[in-house]
Amino acid sequence: MKLCWLDIRGTGALTGAVVEEAVHQRVDAIVAADPESLASLPPTVTKVLFPQGRALPEEFGRADIVIVDPLVHGEPAELAKLHPDIEFGRFVEIVDADTLELACQAARTERWSLLLFRDPTKIPLEIVIAAAADAGGSIITIAGDVEEAEIIFGVLELGSDGVMMAPRAVGDATKLKAAAQVHPGDLELVELEVTATAHVGMGERACVDTCTYFREDEGILVGSHSKGMILCVSETHPLPYMPTRPFRVNAGAIMSYTLASNERTSYLSELQAGSKVLAVDTKGKTRLVTVGRVKIESRPLLSIDAVAPNGQTVNLILQDDWHVRVLGPGAAVLNSTELKPGDKVLGYLPTKDRHVGYPIDEFCHEQ
Repeated sequence: MKLCWLDIRGTGALTGAVVEEAVHQRVDAIVAADPESLASLPPTVTKVLFPQGRALPEEFGRADIVIVDPLVHGEPAELAKLHPDIEFGRFVEIVDADTLELACQAARTERWSLLLFRDPTKIPLEIVIAAAADAGGSIITIAGDVEEAEIIFGVLELGSDGVMMAPRAVGDATKLKAAAQVHPGDLELVELEVTATAHVGMGERACVDTCTYFREDEGILVGSHSKGMILCVSETHPLPYMPTRPFRVNAGAIMSYTLASNERTSYLSELQAGSKVLAVDTKGKTRLVTVGRVKIESRPLLSIDAVAPNGQTVNLILQDDWHVRVLGPGAAVLNSTELKPGDKVLGYLPTKDRHVGYPIDEFCHEQ
């Protein structure tokens, strides 16, 4: 999880609502210009004092972290000697090569580095992240909006350790927190035993083409029901009549579920360019990948029934073709048309029912 700092220094009349939302969403830190604005915050949120362009107050109140501009306030290390109970960080505004070097130095040496990049390209941030690869401090980058925050979180695949953003409206804190969830968490896969297969005639199936190369033991989870899915492998493995397409998963019939972010499901039919799906490997490791397009075409379909160790049944309908494959224990690549009762495949059993894709505790029977 990346760090989310919410800057309330200019929120005006929205401050109360913004702070309430931020605390509810468990935003990591609230940033204010004066100690009084931090006084009523609960202990669950880190209190950051950032008196940009102003003198430091005589007392820091309940502030946990104070961000200073050395040209105005003095060096963080010297201030830390005078106030041993406070963590100090350095603010750097990057406008040229000299200030970029200052940012690199801060990222290597400071506990907290708050960086403002004036150049719209993210190349300077890439340089700072690379320069501080082995450092123990945290880089907090200022973002203008949630869209920029998402980009900052992904720079050089590592991303900035955190983002500071000034909300423009109630709801921005929630969006920022969602953008920070770059790792969706691992899943506990189960071995499913195939009980039956059947040719079920023609229908529309979806190939999910992503903007990412899948690994050989990786694919996406697909199922006819929201509480049971089978791991469909990408077209990473050689085929006799066509080149490999390691960005693609020939996933299943259009009404099938797949997992997206925040435990939400999506129908294959509603995925489109820019959508997110969860890539999953045979050990349950996950990552979010971006959909580039979805190819929906009419094809013969094959139904696969399987059962979990707890007796729960799972169904998957996919294209009835030898080259469409699923994954089994030990990362075995299994041709769907060759599956037979007794074979083992890997799957996942979500525990909650769904309402418009979101997990919810309610009664829902699917058959």
